[in-house]
Amino acid sequence: MNETRVQGLAFKVGELSAASGVTVRTLHYYEEIGLLVPKRTEAGHRIYSAEDVERLSQICVLRRMGLPLSAVADSIANSGTNLRSVLEHYVVDLERRLQTASALKGSLEHFMSTSDFSGTSNTNQLLKLLEEMTMAETNIERRISVLVYSDLEAAYDFLTRVFQLGPGNLFRDDTGRVVHAELQAGDGVVWLHPELPRAKLASPRNLGGCSSTMAVMVEDVDAHFRAASEAGAKIEHPPVDEPYGYREYSAWDSEDQLWSFMKPLN
Repeated sequence: MNETRVQGLAFKVGELSAASGVTVRTLHYYEEIGLLVPKRTEAGHRIYSAEDVERLSQICVLRRMGLPLSAVADSIANSGTNLRSVLEHYVVDLERRLQTASALKGSLEHFMSTSDFSGTSNTNQLLKLLEEMTMAETNIERRISVLVYSDLEAAYDFLTRVFQLGPGNLFRDDTGRVVHAELQAGDGVVWLHPELPRAKLASPRNLGGCSSTMAVMVEDVDAHFRAASEAGAKIEHPPVDEPYGYREYSAWDSEDQLWSFMKPLN
């Protein structure tokens, strides 16, 4: 943000837009959905305070990290969430992207120092560079799986305890209810989202079925199967070698979401 300010720490909507790069239309929409609601003057003009600017910063960072607006609202509503924690998460994400860019830079420098830039001997190297450049420049930065549950805290407990997913952040509202949860699944992230009738998001348990499944790679399928079984998982089928080249088993979680745990066959 630049230093365009009015009346000390107050911004009019156009001035905040110019200072932050967020369009007036977007600021109006954030107000419409209750995400960022400024005070009004007696004449009805919007006035954004320093606290509003901090909240907008949180919104922008969380959006850049890939959170949908519903999850942004839940995250900010959590009393334990502040700008510092949001920025810390963003720094981690930024570090990942910097590492990707640094690796690409090294590959380019190596190619330039070793290639004679003639003939077809460089074809394989060029194809590898093209792949790396495409991966580094794509607008799609990462994939996040989002699963819907009616009881996020119970689902979080089940998935970490029974399916051995890595623990992540829990976000609670002012009443202590979990409104957003995150889990680690190897190099992937799984978000747990509450049911949202207006968006037709419902738990498989309440739908009476699920329209998708989760597949997770594990080091030892049989050991994972035994541990999940002993912890109380409802098994769909035990480990089996599938004709498409994987050994896997499937089980249902606490709200009837189907999970498969697998490993490629040697």
